[in-house]
Amino acid sequence: MTFKITEQDKSGTVARCGLIQTDHGSIRTPIFMPVGTIGSVKGIYHRDLSSDIKAQIILGNTYHLYLRPGLDILRQAGGLHKFASWDKPILTDSGGYQVFSLAHNRKLTPEGCTFRSHIDGSKHIFTPENNIETQRIIGADIIMALDECCPGDAERKYAEQSLKLTQAWLERCVRHFDETEPLYGYNQTFFPIVQGCVYPDLRIAAAEHAASLNREGYAIGGLSVGEPTEQMYEMIEVVHPVLPLDKPRYLMGVGTPANILEGIARGIDMFDCVMPTRNGRNGMLFTWEGMINIKNKKWADDFSPIDPNGTSFVDSTYTKAYLRHLFIAGEMLAAQIASEHNLAFYLELVNTAREHIIAGDYNSWKCAAVKLLETKL
Repeated sequence: MTFKITEQDKSGTVARCGLIQTDHGSIRTPIFMPVGTIGSVKGIYHRDLSSDIKAQIILGNTYHLYLRPGLDILRQAGGLHKFASWDKPILTDSGGYQVFSLAHNRKLTPEGCTFRSHIDGSKHIFTPENNIETQRIIGADIIMALDECCPGDAERKYAEQSLKLTQAWLERCVRHFDETEPLYGYNQTFFPIVQGCVYPDLRIAAAEHAASLNREGYAIGGLSVGEPTEQMYEMIEVVHPVLPLDKPRYLMGVGTPANILEGIARGIDMFDCVMPTRNGRNGMLFTWEGMINIKNKKWADDFSPIDPNGTSFVDSTYTKAYLRHLFIAGEMLAAQIASEHNLAFYLELVNTAREHIIAGDYNSWKCAAVKLLETKL
């Protein structure tokens, strides 16, 4: 994998545009990556991901794919790209966040993470070594380190112990990745994850350790997990001068449209979040004018487009009144339309951010856009 910075913001932020090149295609940054946990982005056809939403890369989740369909099926299929009929890049999360979110089912040791399946209760273990092997079999273009996602409100002592474990696992991940080869005839790359909770010195130490491993990209994890938003921005800022400037930075699991624009201003290149599809399925729409709860009665006779300023197929085809009708009637198409709209909006958001970085007015545009995006209509 290669990365080239193509533009730097000239309006007072450290935002930049770049180009990531993988064997499954190129990715223009800043980029939002739709989450396809089990090999599908919920409710969205691949043709729409490519043509309307214009996704350049999607995510898969190691924990979920390991349990279903399982490694035997994925290996027989020739990896997730062939299994899911997706020919663009894929990034896999190692499952560290699922370890955090399924805390009642797991036990962490220096060896790895023992957990019980949320499906049938069966017992499993992820070690740094077999986690890398699992992601090799899935066939991701970008593989993530196995880590512990420390809670945002963790006490200092716990955060120190958690980071020590994550760093030990990271060194084993790097060693095993470098000692093994891809399975399907194309290159794979590995990103360390910077943890450290909300403690600046721990974040700096984690970033220094990750940077010393000289990888092709770096992720910042353990944010947007309960800490105040301003602390999340602070943690991004403290690691910015430590991580290599010529490598892409991936902020994991973040976030709202405003979070993304603020992250870009702080040098982040890659984002993912389930919010567009999860909120969409529940009737929450993101638009250029603000957030809409489409189930509210006020939209019942609003025959304007879902987002008059949007450019997606669903924006130009369906009205607010029609989409509300589908939600109230319990029609499954409602969730599909809302999810496609939100994902298209997120991709349009980062594309527009890229345009303003190139134009040299990103900071003023971002400040005005954030105010609108956080408005509840």
